[in-house]
Amino acid sequence: MSPRPRNVLSAVLTVLAGLLVPCGTLAAWAAYDLADTGRYTAAMAPLAADPDVREAVADVLEDGIVREAGAGPLRGAMGPFVRDAARSFTRTEAFRAGWDTANRTVHGAVLRAVRTEPADDRPVTVDLAVVTARVKNELARDRVPFAHRIPVRHTEVTVLPAAETDRLRKGFHVLDVAARWLPCAAVVFAVAGIATATCRRRAVTATGLGTALGGALLALAVAVGRHLTLTGLPGPSHRPAAAAVYDALTATLRTASWLLAALGLAVALASWLTGVLPRRRGLPATGPPATGTPATGPPAVGTPATGPPAVGTGPEPAPNTPSAPGAPSTPLPP
Repeated sequence: MSPRPRNVLSAVLTVLAGLLVPCGTLAAWAAYDLADTGRYTAAMAPLAADPDVREAVADVLEDGIVREAGAGPLRGAMGPFVRDAARSFTRTEAFRAGWDTANRTVHGAVLRAVRTEPADDRPVTVDLAVVTARVKNELARDRVPFAHRIPVRHTEVTVLPAAETDRLRKGFHVLDVAARWLPCAAVVFAVAGIATATCRRRAVTATGLGTALGGALLALAVAVGRHLTLTGLPGPSHRPAAAAVYDALTATLRTASWLLAALGLAVALASWLTGVLPRRRGLPATGPPATGTPATGPPAVGTPATGPPAVGTGPEPAPNTPSAPGAPSTPLPP
């Protein structure tokens, strides 16, 4: 294959690899990090101490308690006391235990719903009895008065409607397949692009820059998704709590995007330096001398020296050679 088609094919493969990098990372995060109950619970656990999250939970508890109390003359008077009690509860260990149990229960129910094919479409529900029992035990351990009298009732709460469940199930299957093949395809395209190029050093540099660009695009997508998620909420009162939850869930994705950008830039810089540094060293040429340049090596054996004679030395006259006319003759030995 001639050099031009090889370079075109290498460029196409490098571009495809750069595009698949953020898509594969996003699919792998959704399939292996977000869909893991243990990792999800560990990511959500620190939010029990977040002030915005605790304030949002206290508002929900206050509304639920006041609604259960019904209409009456004491409803307006009991509001401040219920609000203070709800805020105090969100600062206890019982709330943290109930928070972890609720997140684990809800996530497990949703995950079972999207991974199985039910006979009929049903909404995803959870039983609050598990959460209530955990909170009751923690309050009794803290010696809270009348904690042992808290009733534990089996109350089914819908966390995902049937229509949303079916759509989420289809999307999860697509992400599961994409998480397996997209990263492998990105690596194959990158290696094939480097092997096809006529100048592999430049191909490695382009692959590193494409990886860095893919990581930057992924970080930008996370930021845009955060903005759209918060602006889509019905009211601004719970946006700080929703922002905290979004940041906790996408922490691994943001870290992966910056790692991709840093790795790609490091590879591109190393490849570029390997081509620039040798040219700047100024090493002498090691090839044969140019035409017409006299050789500087020692003369060959039997070749007369061409340099000037040493001082005080000269050619010795041959023996029995007569002297020049007019010069005193030297008697020859008998």
